Parts: sequence; structure tokens; C-alpha cells
Amino acid sequence: MAGAKNILVINGPNLNLLGARQAEFYGTDTLEAINARLEKRAKDAGAQLASFQSNAEAELIERIQQARRDGVDYIIINPAAYTHTSVAIRDALAAVGIPFVEVHLSNIFSREPFRRESYFSDLAVGVLSGLGARGYELALDFALGSRGKE
Repeated sequence: MAGAKNILVINGPNLNLLGARQAEFYGTDTLEAINARLEKRAKDAGAQLASFQSNAEAELIERIQQARRDGVDYIIINPAAYTHTSVAIRDALAAVGIPFVEVHLSNIFSREPFRRESYFSDLAVGVLSGLGARGYELALDFALGSRGKE
């Protein structure tokens, strides 16, 4: 199967604080460092990659809707705290119909009980949780080599 050529990475609230926020859960990488590695990896594979982060639910929804108009063929998303609360972001992802991988830096299943529920996992092609920043790279590798649900 042909791989994705136009990939969007979406990061939810507080991920702009990576590197300075609860390293025991989220590691020491900054979001800028993660994005730079992903951009290089995508470029080396002949793909385009754009990154977007917002603390605002409405902005995340707008960017997901824009993704279809932009011809994005794969999304990597870390909804952060919206994982457990946002029907609106879920509906946006369902509406655009772009395959996506859900990524979490920490293992959401080993944390507080409310973090174990995701509004996205059943729609996602796959879920990576607890692998730190490496989860983004694995999601990108998957997107580069595959399209859609397998």
C-alpha cells in the first residue's frame, strides 16, 4: 500500500509546555524538538508534514476541518486532556474521514482512572500510549507506509 504524502500532526492543550512540564510523565523533549524530528523524517521519506498545537478546542476543530481542504491524507493526533472530554473533536475527525493515529506520551492506562477513557480510540487506526516522544515517530513511520485501516 502506498504511504501518506501529506501528514498533519495535531497536539492539544498544554503540550506547548513539553520539556518543562511533569517530566516523569511527559519526558524532557520539547514539542519543537519532536516536531523538528518528525519534519526531517517525513522530508527524508518524500512526504510533507505540518504541525499544529492549540490549547483551544475550537482551534483544534477548525484545523481538523481545514485538513480535508488541504488534502491531508493522514493525521497524527495527541488530543491531550481533550482525549477524555471532547465529543466535538471526535465528531470533527469522524466528519473529515482522514485516517489517524492517536498518540499519548504517557501510559494513560497506568494513570488516574478518568484518563483511561478515550473518545477517539475506537475511530483511530491505532493508538500509541506510554512510549514517550518515540510514539510520534512510530505513528509517522506507520503513516508513511500505510493508508487507512488495515
